Formats: sequence, C-alpha cells, structure tokens
Amino acid sequence: MKKLTKWLNWLDKNIIKILATGLIFLIPLYPKLPLKMVNFTYVAIRIEDIYIAFCGIVFLIQFFRKKIIINKKYFLMFVSFWIAVFISLIYGIYVQKNLVYHQLSFLHALRRVEYMSVFFLAFASLKERKDIFYYLNIIIVVLFLVSIYGIGQKFLGWPAVQTMNPEYAKGYLLVLDANARISSTFAGHYDLAAYLVFLMPITLGLYIGLSKKIYFFAFFLALSNLVLTASRASYISYLITIIFFLIYLRKPRLLIIVLILTVGLTLLSNNLTKRISRTFQQKNIFINSQTGETTIPRIITPDDLPVGNFVPIQSIGQKLNTLPIDKANLSASDIAMLKRTLGEQIKEDLKKSGKQLNLEEINALIEANIKNIQVVNTIIPDISFATRLQVEWPRAIKAFLKNPFLGTGPGSLTEASDNDYLRWLGEFGLMGTSIFVFIIFSIIKEIYQAAKKNDMTRKAIFFGFIFGVFALLINATYIDVFEASKVAYTFWFTAGIFIADSQLKNILKKTS
Repeated sequence: MKKLTKWLNWLDKNIIKILATGLIFLIPLYPKLPLKMVNFTYVAIRIEDIYIAFCGIVFLIQFFRKKIIINKKYFLMFVSFWIAVFISLIYGIYVQKNLVYHQLSFLHALRRVEYMSVFFLAFASLKERKDIFYYLNIIIVVLFLVSIYGIGQKFLGWPAVQTMNPEYAKGYLLVLDANARISSTFAGHYDLAAYLVFLMPITLGLYIGLSKKIYFFAFFLALSNLVLTASRASYISYLITIIFFLIYLRKPRLLIIVLILTVGLTLLSNNLTKRISRTFQQKNIFINSQTGETTIPRIITPDDLPVGNFVPIQSIGQKLNTLPIDKANLSASDIAMLKRTLGEQIKEDLKKSGKQLNLEEINALIEANIKNIQVVNTIIPDISFATRLQVEWPRAIKAFLKNPFLGTGPGSLTEASDNDYLRWLGEFGLMGTSIFVFIIFSIIKEIYQAAKKNDMTRKAIFFGFIFGVFALLINATYIDVFEASKVAYTFWFTAGIFIADSQLKNILKKTS
C-alpha cells in the first residue's frame, strides 16, 4: 500500500511533465491519420485532438487543486485573441451570414484555442532550471527521428500520409516517386520545411552553447531534409535567419561551414535548384488582338514547375510591346505548342457549348486565331506564385476590405491562403490580427531580455529560438505556417518552455 501511495504521489507531482513529454513525441511523429472526417471539408478529427483534450482536462484538475500555475499575463493575451476569434465567428454566422457551414467554422475557431493551449501545458511543466534542457533534448531527438524518416522516404520508399488534397486526406499510405518532395511524418512538404527552419537555429544554438557534435549532426540531417522538401519559401527563410543568427553570435567559422554544407546539399538536389530557377521564367505570351484573350503555352510534367497565366505587365496596366506572330521570330516548336494549346482551348469551349466540329474545322479555327495573334516576350511567375497573386491573396484582401475590423470569420478563406498575414486579416480583421502579432512579439521581447541576462550557453539557445521564430514569420509570407497543426503545436509548446525558463525565479517563489 505504501508503494502504491508513493507511486501515486510521484504521478500526481509529474503528470503534467509526463503528458508534455508525450506531446513532444506524438505531434511530429504520428502521421496525420484521420479518426473522423468533418463534413464538407477534408479537415479531420485526429488522435492528437483527443490527446490534447485529455491534457486539458488533467491540466484544469491540477490547476484547481493548486498543483500548477499559469502565466496570467499571457493567459489574458491569449484569451483576448480567442475572444476576438469567436466574435469574428459569431459576426460571420449571424450578421454577415457568410459562414455557411457553422460546424466547420466553429472547428476552425476552436483549433486556434487548441494549438495555443499547449503553451500553458509547457509553461506549467517546467519546474527546474535543468528542465529546459530535458525538453530541448527530447525535441532534438524527435527532430532526428523526423529527419531519418524523411531520408528513408526519399531513398527507401517509406510511406507518407499527406493532406495535400481531399483524397489523400482520407489517410492513404503513399509511396513517393523520384520527383516527389518529401513530407516525412508531416502532412506535406511545406509544413515539414517550416518545422525544420524553426528548430534548426535552436539546434545550432545548442551546439554553440554546449559544444556537443551530436547537435550539429542533427542540424545537418535537418538541412538535408529541408533541401529534399524543395520548399523555396522555407529555404529562403532558413538562409536569411541562419546567416544573421551566426553573424549576431559572432561565429564566422561556423557560418562558413554551414554555408558550404548548404551550397553542397543544394547543388545535389535537382528538384530544389530547378524550382528556384523556375520561379520566374521568360516566356512568349500570345494575345488575341480581337478578343484580348491571353494564351501561355506550357507543358506540365511531374518533374517541372510550369508557368502560371499571370502576366505582370498586363496586370499593372503598362502598354505591351507586341509583335505580329509572323515577325516574332518564333521557332517551329513554339508554333506547334501554340497550335496545340489553342486546339485544347477550342475543344474545351466546344465541350461547354455542346457543339461538335470535325478535325478539319477545328484546324481551320486554329489557323484563324493564329492570324490575330500578337506576341510579347516577358517575365512571368510559376503556377504556384501565380495562383497566390491571382486567387488566394486577392481573396484574402477582399475579405479584409469587406470587414476590416472583424474580418469574415474563421475558415471563410477555405483551407489555405498561402500567406498567414493576409489570412489573419481576412478572417479576423485588425482586431484579431493585432492581438496575435502582439502575442508573438511579446514572447520575442521577453526571450530577448532573458537572453541578455543569461550565460553564453543559454544566450545561444535563447537567440536560436528568437531567430527560429523570425524564420517562421518570414515563411508565413508564403505559407500558412501558424495554421499547420504540427508546426503550430511545436511553436507554442517551445515558446511555453522558453517563457517558463525566463521566469523560473518568479515561478519558484509562487510554488514554494
């Protein structure tokens, strides 16, 4: 009986730490297998939702028993943001009436609470000065495992579970082909890359602070995975933050080594270098002088990134320097590709109208269209960037302009806007966005102040966290990183342990 009582007392004292440790392993490593799909979307209830709900129940029990404390300053800030989110939700449902699927919008709002709630679990679980190293070492072990799985996915055919489209989101095990970008245990290459760029400065900070080569090896594996994701936005955010991080800490030799490794691994990846070089392409654009219709011939293949149909010159209203097709010095392959593209457009139009023409009549229409073609040679973005410029970003801006203060409500911009700032403004307006940004910069400010007061070991690690956050903020201009569940959970949990460590003296006074 004494042993049982002793064990229960130990469990009572350490239950929050045990749950926090389990969370570190569960979130990045468990694939995004659905437990229940939400109607009208490919969003799903998953095992981590159940686990975090359980953590929340235990947390509340321990809080009311006065076994743990919360940070009141951040609690008020977080609650203010959550209230702003739910005000936008209620306004969108009952006043604007633009949120058709109420249960889905409610889930989007609830997930903001869920993602951020792990901050308080992490904060409450840190009781001693050495605890931050306990948690960071586990985080690095998980980063190591994620990276190993990513390499196995690329070279050994290990399966992936992705949510890149509604069919994949049902939980199929996929084997990636040679041209695919790795996602490891994540939902897609983009959130794996965001997770990596956030933790890589922290990993280097641990290496600098503790002088243990295992941390540099973990950094190297993470860098290898980042290159294999071929995520340009994350790669750029990594380069910017890692360079400034090492310059700030005055580590020129380490910077040179890191840059040599980065260049070497980048050159070994045809996928990444090709995607970077194809971001903007010089192309012939064909404009029908009679209808103004623009045609951009392109061949879509699995190993290439095609151009979009966004024409910058035309979009900003500048006069086009066009040439008649017979004076444009086009190659035979250009003409053949144009004819094929025009033929596909004509067949698509005929299909919509229900008309039928034979091959001879279609060819005659192609030749008639070609006579009216004017050619302009200009720089145009790839299809990924063009989609953002033409569809996703304008949609978010339109939502913001519709209601600048409250936005159009959570989930109103579909599953992705591919720019977190525009998404916040579009869905939550100035009220929700300003509170969210204030929370992030309050965390950065507090960690910065703590870093200046600490020894070199902690200083390197603390600044690693700060630059990791900056990497996410840069990445957020192109990807919805703070809405990607695995990245969001990792960020808020890590922020919680750093804030707890920076306030440890005050915490110990309150709990003693």
